[in-house]
Amino acid sequence: MDLTQPPDIDVALRVLLEQPSYGAQVLIVTARMLEMDATQPVTGLARERALDIAADTILRTLPEVVARDSMDRAYRVLPPLADITRGEYALRLRAAARDLG
Repeated sequence: MDLTQPPDIDVALRVLLEQPSYGAQVLIVTARMLEMDATQPVTGLARERALDIAADTILRTLPEVVARDSMDRAYRVLPPLADITRGEYALRLRAAARDLG
């Protein structure tokens, strides 16, 4: 008889805890989107479009309350817009994502 070994709960928990939060994942994907045109100036419209794509990618399958909370957390740590490139803003987004956890 072939017995299947259940997954090690400690390993599963460690993997789960090491993953960035949903809000941080949204910021990371937003950074990736902005890096596609890294030399262009960052604008509010470009940031919002990138955030929309990131939110749809990361949060679309989650319950509404989780998605809303994750976006609220992401918006709270967004770096202010400045006269910089999208690439520089992406770096700031990654730092914000690390701080968010």
